[in-house]
Amino acid sequence: MRRHRSTPREGWERIVESQGLAYHRTAHPSGLTRPYWDESVHYTLSMDQVLDLEEQVEELHRMCLAAVEHIVTAGRFREFAVPEWAVPELIQSWERRDPHVYGRFDLRYDGSARPKLLEYNGDTPTSLLESSVVQWFWLKDTHPGDDQWNSIHERLIDRWRELSAVLPTGPCHFAWTAMDRTGEEAMTVAYMQETAEQAGLTTIAIAVEDLGFDGVNRRFVDLEGRVVRSLFKLYPWEWALADPFGELAVRHQPASTWIEPMWKMLLSNKALLAILWELYPDHPNLLPAYLDGPRDMTSYIAKPLLGREGASMRIVSPDHTSQTGGSYGAEGFVYQEFLPLPDFDGQRPVLGAWIVHDEAAGLGIRETAGLITDDTSSFVPHRIEL
Repeated sequence: MRRHRSTPREGWERIVESQGLAYHRTAHPSGLTRPYWDESVHYTLSMDQVLDLEEQVEELHRMCLAAVEHIVTAGRFREFAVPEWAVPELIQSWERRDPHVYGRFDLRYDGSARPKLLEYNGDTPTSLLESSVVQWFWLKDTHPGDDQWNSIHERLIDRWRELSAVLPTGPCHFAWTAMDRTGEEAMTVAYMQETAEQAGLTTIAIAVEDLGFDGVNRRFVDLEGRVVRSLFKLYPWEWALADPFGELAVRHQPASTWIEPMWKMLLSNKALLAILWELYPDHPNLLPAYLDGPRDMTSYIAKPLLGREGASMRIVSPDHTSQTGGSYGAEGFVYQEFLPLPDFDGQRPVLGAWIVHDEAAGLGIRETAGLITDDTSSFVPHRIEL
């Protein structure tokens, strides 16, 4: 894996905006000089590296599914801060195998050593549009003879086509939240809606805040009074569990099929890292991780169980201590061995490896000069040299 300097395409801002990346100007906090989408650099990987990564990502996914089975069987929900009242519905969601679509592994990878799992976002992963569509068109415009680890779009369409046979009758609703001020969530939901339509589904867009509940028939309805029988959302399940209205979504499954399903909240909780290390100690793709403290680790990072965008994290090592701002952590922390991200020309990449259904589907790379990948990081494209 190598990092290269590139010449941005003339009018690249207009190009990426026409492809749906309208939020590239708002995805970053104000005051940063580097753009969120940065095609002045890119990474190259070999085909052998990609094939190896695919195999290891799918193994990690299988391990995560086995971890969910263990959590459910052993009743370890308290370690994930799942309220007791929601546990029966979560168990039933898993036992029914409520259908899932996608997820994103964040990996430490330097091109030579085995990738290490940093976290898994199995409920509301973002950076999807740039991983799937935008960097693909960058490749076709700039390196048409090369390839890319990127079958995300085709696999999403195939997955929706599979789901069309099992989803309840009627249109599938696609919901964003008005709380998102950047536009990233709305465009991500719109992109997922487009892939579902290409698979033949009838879809309806709606804001989560516009969902209603028919108390007589005890069903969710949209603004036109249509029953919401299936819903794709980017509203995290942990938010729903803390929301009185969201509690209705938990209580009335499977009357409505929500994607991602409730059991996926276990795969977006960083307590998963400790469970994986317990089940697969010394696995070459894992870092030591514990819920009861750092134990004998001299270098570790404390991650809030339900944290986002690198907020509220604390790094402790013999020669360095730092902390990011944020208000996460009330539910607790996981303590994971701290292994600095590899340095490429002063930048530190995190590989976002996508899973669609149960198969590896593609790669998105975010990089930052800091030790923690947060909302100041930039997305950079990649290619496979042929």
